[in-house]
Amino acid sequence: MKRFAEEIATFVQQYCNTTPLYNFDAFPQSPFTYIYLPDKQVVIHCISLEPQLQDGAFFQQLSQSFAQQGLRLIHLWEDVWYTQQVIVQSRLLSFFGQSATIPARLTQSRRIDKPTLDTFLLENHLQIPAGAKFKYGLYLPKRYFRVIESDKNIFTQKTSELLADNDEMLMAVASFSTARKFVREGITYRSFELIRFANLKGFTVVGGFDKLLKTFIREQNPDDIMTYADADWSDGASYEKLGFERMELTPPQSFGLDENLQRVWSRNEPETIEKKVWNTGSWKYLLKLKQA
Repeated sequence: MKRFAEEIATFVQQYCNTTPLYNFDAFPQSPFTYIYLPDKQVVIHCISLEPQLQDGAFFQQLSQSFAQQGLRLIHLWEDVWYTQQVIVQSRLLSFFGQSATIPARLTQSRRIDKPTLDTFLLENHLQIPAGAKFKYGLYLPKRYFRVIESDKNIFTQKTSELLADNDEMLMAVASFSTARKFVREGITYRSFELIRFANLKGFTVVGGFDKLLKTFIREQNPDDIMTYADADWSDGASYEKLGFERMELTPPQSFGLDENLQRVWSRNEPETIEKKVWNTGSWKYLLKLKQA
């Protein structure tokens, strides 16, 4: 087992109340390590930087194969583990059911500025911040700090230092694009894109995404909202629960890696970059709000 896969396995064993299995015989063959959590119906596909694969379609085919077995497959690349390990650990804790939960009804939804959004995303989202027109946050007022399970996980244990000096805590954010006009079947639609959504590391605001979405819809009155789910981590089921319709799976994208293991868009790759990584594409979703 590769060293980074061993590190993931150690983290899993420490924080997940289940015994993992490795490279389970019933799974499709892969040159990389599987960590299977039977109780969670989750498989972590630990993708090392060697060997190099020339086609990202391999990862999409694996995801589809596991989905047919009723299993969620997470593609976790070595470069992502080493460059964003803290955020990865938080996401894994969520899959293990080890996140501290906050009811959305206790939070307040309001507009936030760009620095607040960007800082939060850099600390809590696997993808880099992207430009957005509309930015919203969910704040937990001080009077409800008592509901925080400060001993729930490695991230909530650090919140006690922040609580004493703050009157509220930012628990989740969502960002949206400006309106774009599209014509479908002869009807013009004002369409927006949900660009980013993230919870605070170690926490899940139950109903938080729904609350932010409703705030945006109430203020901007969109005809529809489009978004993408990162297929490395998600099948988009949470979007479907809120009425989004699955439209398509986008093709895998390739990236180069620089000397710091930072991903570089393929079209911008300098000739000196040797290693290439892939993603599994994204699921495109559409929430239709305007009646035809």
